[in-house]
Amino acid sequence: MKKNIKSYTFLTLLAVTLLATFAFSAKPNAFKYMVQMINYSGEGAYVVISLINPEGEYEKTLYIQGDDDEWYHDISEWWRFYGKTRTDIDAITGATIGGGERAINVIEIDNDKIDAGYSIRFETAVEDKEYYTKDVEFLLTSENVKLKHEGTGYIRYVRMIPQ
Repeated sequence: MKKNIKSYTFLTLLAVTLLATFAFSAKPNAFKYMVQMINYSGEGAYVVISLINPEGEYEKTLYIQGDDDEWYHDISEWWRFYGKTRTDIDAITGATIGGGERAINVIEIDNDKIDAGYSIRFETAVEDKEYYTKDVEFLLTSENVKLKHEGTGYIRYVRMIPQ
């Protein structure tokens, strides 16, 4: 009888642990990020933050700095993805970021995307100026999300902090 109770208790604990682990891994992780722009003259930059799958393709739009959708087609690589899916992005948009300015926001990334070959990409475009498909792009690892990442276009750097 005691052996059956111990076996039952062990199996129950094992099931609860497995369910808790599965439930935790499916939940999104919140990250506060800061984008610091270089000093430039002209209009504010549109910044699109995307989740890139291990094959290098767009998987999800995480945030857009720039809420006037008539200019989204100028972010041409992302537009090929978004223009096909037409998902609702109203809840994940904010104002453009001007030269020398910074923006701080929160994005959510599913736990199962971290340390699994996914990347995060920051694309930038400014009216009548250049477009940078990979202004900042880095592998989404537990360590990388804590580091400072230098930009190659309008972004001076990006920092992320797990919440």
